[in-house]
Amino acid sequence: MEEMEIGTVVAIAGFVLGGVFGATAHRTNFCTMGAISDMVFMGNWNRMRAWLMAIAVAMLVSQAMHVFGVVDLNESIYLTTSFGWAGAIIGGLMFGFGMTLGGGCGNKTLVRLGAGNLKSLVVAIVLGIFAYMTLRGLIGLGRVELEAAANIDLSENFDSQGLPDLLAGLTGASADLLRWIVTILLAGGLLAFCFKDAGFRASKRDMAAGLIIGLLVPAAWYATGVIGYDDFDPTQLSSFTFVSPTGESIMYLMTFSGATINFGIAVVGGVVAGSFVMAMATRTFAVESFTDASDMIRHLVGGALMGTGGILALGCTIGQGITGMSTLALGSVIALASIIAGGIYGMKYLEEGGLGAALAAMFARG
Repeated sequence: MEEMEIGTVVAIAGFVLGGVFGATAHRTNFCTMGAISDMVFMGNWNRMRAWLMAIAVAMLVSQAMHVFGVVDLNESIYLTTSFGWAGAIIGGLMFGFGMTLGGGCGNKTLVRLGAGNLKSLVVAIVLGIFAYMTLRGLIGLGRVELEAAANIDLSENFDSQGLPDLLAGLTGASADLLRWIVTILLAGGLLAFCFKDAGFRASKRDMAAGLIIGLLVPAAWYATGVIGYDDFDPTQLSSFTFVSPTGESIMYLMTFSGATINFGIAVVGGVVAGSFVMAMATRTFAVESFTDASDMIRHLVGGALMGTGGILALGCTIGQGITGMSTLALGSVIALASIIAGGIYGMKYLEEGGLGAALAAMFARG
């Protein structure tokens, strides 16, 4: 029997991991936008704590894998010495605002699609088109100009934009020691914040979501960095992210005979399939469509903002919010903060009905 190509093995692993992600996210209602909404409007932090727990778990395991030489996280896109602060801020704000209009972030869009939501099908297509336009198409010209004007080259003084390397360059201390200190402080602090709440400790669903989603990120590092290792044609080290892969998935579907599947495309397919299987198993599959023209326009704009913003920021709520954070990249911290700010602003916009009113509501006391 002919041995299977490494790229095919990695794609299979991606589909399986994506399936677990989709099934878990659907069953536990894991959703970043929903977490922010619960926090802003109801004062309920359970889903936000699930997301923060996922970040902490991904960070702890990923950093351990890096320290013990299982994978080299410096090979990921998040730890380059080209520090794109402007893209992280602008793209993050765009993505965060867009996900409120589109009814969910990139992964939630795919999860809802698998469960029968036709609105998410439209959002996913628009998100993917605008992502590809920003990556390699018309909008890409503006992205390149922004990067050329704003990106900071750190290579002269720092090994990467990872927090341990930045602190090592500034203090002269050991980067390896600082890596453990930063990881323990950040991940430990997040876990302490999560588990100090009795309501979260009592929610097996939210704890399971945080643990499983968090573990899937290092599992993906392993799939691409270890299983996908090849001296002649190595797989790009990557993990869970959904903006660029959604665009690549659309291109793959249109050019199948001349295209090659990769880990990200397989993950997208796996998430949709996993969500579908879980929805059917729990009898929650339901076809949903737009209520009126304004509903459709809002989702179209949301998908466009997410596609463009996600590429500028190098990721989404998962791609930067969990995967990027697991690498301890400074750019991921900035992108994550910007996504949350954009999401809160978007929710205030939907509540107040105007951009100015939403801004005022964000900073209003009480």
